[in-house]
Amino acid sequence: MTPPALHSSIDLVGGKPAAHQAPPASAPVAPRRRARPHPAWGLLVPALALAAVEGLVRAGAVPAHLLPPPSEIVATLAQLAHADLAWHVLASSLRVAAGYAVGALLGIAIGAAVGLNERIAALLDPTFQALRAVPSLAWVPLLLLWLGIDEAPKLVLIAIGAFFPVYMGAASGIAGVDRKLVEVGRMYRLGSVALARRVLLPAALPSLMTGLRNGLSLAWMFMVAAELIAASKGLGYLLSDGRETGRADIVLAAILLLALLGKFSDTLMRRLETRLLAWRDDLARAK
Repeated sequence: MTPPALHSSIDLVGGKPAAHQAPPASAPVAPRRRARPHPAWGLLVPALALAAVEGLVRAGAVPAHLLPPPSEIVATLAQLAHADLAWHVLASSLRVAAGYAVGALLGIAIGAAVGLNERIAALLDPTFQALRAVPSLAWVPLLLLWLGIDEAPKLVLIAIGAFFPVYMGAASGIAGVDRKLVEVGRMYRLGSVALARRVLLPAALPSLMTGLRNGLSLAWMFMVAAELIAASKGLGYLLSDGRETGRADIVLAAILLLALLGKFSDTLMRRLETRLLAWRDDLARAK
């Protein structure tokens, strides 16, 4: 008679003993990544808004002289393109590029000094925090008095707009670097330049890139403020000209161009950010 303890080790089909095996360990299941939305999703809201405006104006619910339909704005852009629209776009773009370059470089330099040195921070940061709250239009009369109505006040105003976000990004980014990383760099006897290049700058780069992107958007805003006051060409001049002549279609066409140029420049800056921060394993890359 077979002992009861052996029944569990006998194959009931073949009558042969079967070795005890531990249940196979389940392999770790990788988290399922959700499919990223197509970039065309970003066009859905503007397309619906434009279609709604077109329908409301065509139906007579909205006066056409106050809010021209998108089809009329496209026609206005076509007319301006045959005139001097390219020169207006080029003038505004060059002003933004020059003013942004100056403001960003100063913001990085002074922000880095404030972030690295507590004495410099105590000396300069309160003043910059106070000046940061001054509206853009408040600078215009002073700049016109000091620099006249040529290109200089426009470039200075754009540089002021770009300076403060970049300054904040650089100062907060460097001041927020983990102290353990700095101590490790000093253990490896890195000099000041090597420590800044290999430790401080990479650690502060996410905050700095955010400041650079915000500074670029403010540069476009301050450019409009500068050209609204005194300019004979540029998108801000088109806005002023449309207001004075009662042409809402020109005003909206200029606003549309500003939005497209701002989005294009921010896309370039975002691609640069993605490339420089390719080492970062953040939530956006995990999706």
